[in-house]
Amino acid sequence: MKCEQDEVEKYLTLTEVSELLNVHPNTLRNWDANGTLKATRIGVKKVRRYLKADIDKFIESSNK
Repeated sequence: MKCEQDEVEKYLTLTEVSELLNVHPNTLRNWDANGTLKATRIGVKKVRRYLKADIDKFIESSNK
């Protein structure tokens, strides 16, 4: 059970990422569409989730 909890915690929601990066959610949707920052689609509704590691890499590359 702990393993499943760890997996869930590695993903961030669209809102969390938009607040973290200080961009509008539509910007993230556009970035997903053009490949700038890819999201993982989860569940029946195919909601966007972002891997925390991908966000960390994106922030690092943006700061160079």
